[in-house]
Amino acid sequence: MHLFRKQFFRNHLFGVSLAVISMACLALTSVVSFSQRTQPKLVLATGQAVDGPGINRLEQLDKAYEQITNAVLPAVVNIRTTQVIRASQSPFFSNPMLRQFFGNFQGPEVPQQQSEHALGTGVIVSKNGYIVTNDHVVFWGKAKDIKVMLSDRRTFKARIVGSDKSSDIAVLKIDASNLPVAKWGNSSDLHVGDIVMAFGNPFGLNFTVTRGAVSAIGRSGVERHNFDNYIQTDAAINPGNSGGPLVNVKGQVVGINTAILSGNSGPGGQGGFLGIGFAIPSNIVRHVMEDLVNTGKVSRGYLGAYVQSLSPALAKEFDVPNASGALVQNVEPGGPAAKAGIKNGDVIRKFNGQAVDGAGNLISMVTETDPGTTVTLGLLRNGKPISVTVTLSQRPAEIASASGKAQGPSGSVLSGVSVQNLTASLRNQLGIPQNVNGVVVRGVAQNSPAATSLQQGDVIESIDRHPVRNVEDFNRLAGQAKGQVLLRVNRQGMGMYLVISSGGNQ
Repeated sequence: MHLFRKQFFRNHLFGVSLAVISMACLALTSVVSFSQRTQPKLVLATGQAVDGPGINRLEQLDKAYEQITNAVLPAVVNIRTTQVIRASQSPFFSNPMLRQFFGNFQGPEVPQQQSEHALGTGVIVSKNGYIVTNDHVVFWGKAKDIKVMLSDRRTFKARIVGSDKSSDIAVLKIDASNLPVAKWGNSSDLHVGDIVMAFGNPFGLNFTVTRGAVSAIGRSGVERHNFDNYIQTDAAINPGNSGGPLVNVKGQVVGINTAILSGNSGPGGQGGFLGIGFAIPSNIVRHVMEDLVNTGKVSRGYLGAYVQSLSPALAKEFDVPNASGALVQNVEPGGPAAKAGIKNGDVIRKFNGQAVDGAGNLISMVTETDPGTTVTLGLLRNGKPISVTVTLSQRPAEIASASGKAQGPSGSVLSGVSVQNLTASLRNQLGIPQNVNGVVVRGVAQNSPAATSLQQGDVIESIDRHPVRNVEDFNRLAGQAKGQVLLRVNRQGMGMYLVISSGGNQ
C-alpha cells in the first residue's frame, strides 16, 4: 500500500502541484478582495480655489517677495570658520606636589591645541570677492581657517581683510570674479513698521529667508561695544544668521544681522528666537567696510561729549518740548565740544540739519562722519535754541570715560568694580527713581574687596558722602578710596549704605 501511494504521487505530481497553486491563488484573491472592500479609497476634493480681488492682491504680494528673494539670495554666502586655541595640560598631572607620587608617569596625552568652529552668514559687496560679515563670526579677527560657500554651492577659502570689534563688522576676501552683489540702501530711511527680510544660515539650514517688521530703531545696550544704534526686528534671526543681510522691500541691504534676544543666554546667545533680533544699520556698515578695505582701520568722528537720551521728566527739567534729542552730561576738557562752547545740560537736537532722536542716534551720526569734518549742531540751552559749529576729531581707541564706562583703579578699595553712566533706558530697566543719580555697576571682579557686597545693576549714588553723578566723579573719588569707604547704593529702587574695606566688607 505504501509503495502504491508513492507511485501515485510520482504519476500525478504535476496535477497535485497545480491544484495547490490554484488554491493559494484563490486564497490570496479573497484576501485582496476583502481588503479592498474594507478599506475605502482616498478621494481628493476638487473644485475652484479661493478667489477674488483680495486673493489676487495677496498673490501679487507673494510674487513681490519672491522677486526680492531671487535678487538678494545669490549674494548671500555661508561662512564656516575655525579658530585654534591652546589647551592647558590637566592640572592634576601638572601639579609638582602630586606628580611626585607617580614618578615619571605624565598621565594621559592632553592635546596642546584645540579647535573651535563657528557658522555664520555673509553678503557679497563687490564682484571681485569682498564679503561683509560679523566680526564675531571670524572670532574677532582671529579665525585661522575660513570657508565660504556661495548659493550655487561653489566653495572658496577666504582671508580677513580687516575687522572692527566696536561695530562687530569684518570684511573677507575670496579669489573670484564676476560675482553677484547685493544692493545697498540707506538705513536712515527705515521706519518702525517697515517690512524687512532676513537672509542667513540658521542652525546650518542653508540659505533661509524670513520676513517681519522693523520693531524699533536706535536701540542701545544690545552688545558691550563702545557705541551702538541697532535696528530691532521680529524677522526670525537665529544662531547662524549672524552676518547676513537685513533687506527692505526694494531688495536693498539696510542692515547686517548681529544679535538676538534668546531664551537662555541673552543677546547674541545660542538659545531659541523670541521675536527680538538686532541688526547693524547699513550706513554704519558701509563706513566701516570702506575704511577697512581702503586703509585697514576705521576712522571715526569724535565730539568729546558724553550724552544720554531724554526721558519725559528730563525733557521737562531742561525745558525741552519733547523727549527727542541728546542731553550733554559731560564735556571733555579741551575736546571738540568744549572748544565749540558746548556745555553740560545742552540738548543736541540737530546734526547738520538732521533731527537727532536720541543719544545712540547722535553717536551714530558722529562716528559715521570723518575726523576733521566741521558740522553744525542745533542745541537747546535753557530752552533757547542756539547753533554751534564743531570740528570733529579722531575718536580715541580707548575712551572709557567718554563712553560712560570706567573701572575702579588698582590699589583702591573699589578696584575691580566696573561702572557706566546711568542712562534713561537703564533707569527704566532697573527701576531707579528719577530723583536718584549715580553710576551703574556693570560687574565686580571676584578678587575685588567689594565682590561680596556690590551687585551688577547697583547704582552707586555717593562715595564717602560725596555725590557720584557720572563716571568722571567715580574715577576721581574711587582713586581716593583707601582702606575703607562708605557707599550709598540704590538697589532696584531701594537705597542702602555699604561699608567696604580692603580687608573685606563690614
